[in-house]
Amino acid sequence: MNRGQEQTMNWPLSLLTIFLLFLPSYQASINNHSPKFGRISESEYILTPEQIKDFHSSGCCTLHNVLSPEEVDTIEETFDRFLNREIHVPGKDFCDMSKPFDTPFEQWSIVNCMLPTKYYPQFANNVYEKLCACIARQLFPEMDMTKDYDQLLNKRPGKTDAVFSWHQDMGYWPSASVLGVKETETCTFSLAVDDSTEENGCLRYVPGSHIDKKLRPHVPLGDSRDDSHALTIEVDESKGDIVKLAPASRGSITIHNEYVVHGSAGNNCKDRQRRTYVVAFRPKSVVEAERRI
Repeated sequence: MNRGQEQTMNWPLSLLTIFLLFLPSYQASINNHSPKFGRISESEYILTPEQIKDFHSSGCCTLHNVLSPEEVDTIEETFDRFLNREIHVPGKDFCDMSKPFDTPFEQWSIVNCMLPTKYYPQFANNVYEKLCACIARQLFPEMDMTKDYDQLLNKRPGKTDAVFSWHQDMGYWPSASVLGVKETETCTFSLAVDDSTEENGCLRYVPGSHIDKKLRPHVPLGDSRDDSHALTIEVDESKGDIVKLAPASRGSITIHNEYVVHGSAGNNCKDRQRRTYVVAFRPKSVVEAERRI
C-alpha cells in the first residue's frame, strides 16, 4: 500500500470519529428545537395535533394529569369552603342541579355553585384558569376566546340520583341569532378534583353529535324551569347514538363543546364524592352579547 492509498483509507475513519464526537450535541440541538407538548410552564399547556383533532371531531377530549397534586390541593381548599357554605353564594347560584330549588341543603345530591370567582374574587386567575385560557386559544386560534363563566359541582357520596340528564349546553343558552353573532364556539373545561370514574358518575357523551350544530328537543326535567334548573333530551342507542365514557383522574381535564350531547350517571360510591371545577371559554363577541341581554 502506498502513502496515497493509506491517506485515502484513513479519511473515512477520521470523519466517523468526528461525527461520533459531535453526535450528542447534534441530537441535543434537534431535541431543543423539536415541538414540546403537554405542560411546559405554570400557565402553558401545548396540545398535540391529535388532541385538537379529537376535540373538533368528537366534541370532547381528555387531557391527563394537567395539574400537579399540589396545585389541585390548593384549589381544593377554596372549593371546599364553597361546599361548606363558608363562602356565601346567594339565591339560585347555589342549588341542587338535579332537584327542585326548594330542596333542603341536607338532601341535595348535586351541589352546584355558580360563578365562584364572582363571589370570591381572590379565586380568580388561578393556575387552572390560566391553563384553560392557553388551551382555548389553541382550539380556536382565529377567535378571541375569553372566560364566560365558572362553576363548582359536587356529586355527594352514595347519591345514585346525582344524575346530569342528557343535554346539549346550547339547550340552556341563547342561540346565535338571538345574540346577533355568527358563531357560538365554546370549550367547556372540567377539572377532576377527585378521580372521576364510571362508579361515581364520570362524564359520558355521544361522539360526533355536535357536528351538525342542531339542537335536539329539550324539555324540563321537573314540572317547569321555575321548579328546577335541569333540562333533558333523548339518547337512543338503538337509533345510532354511541355513548362513550370520559373518566378522568384527579388533576386531569375534560373539554367539550356547546353542541355535543353529554351527561353523567349518579354516584354509586358510598365513600367517594365527585368534585368538578368547570370553566367555559367563548369568543369575546359572544360573551359581550350575552351580557347585553
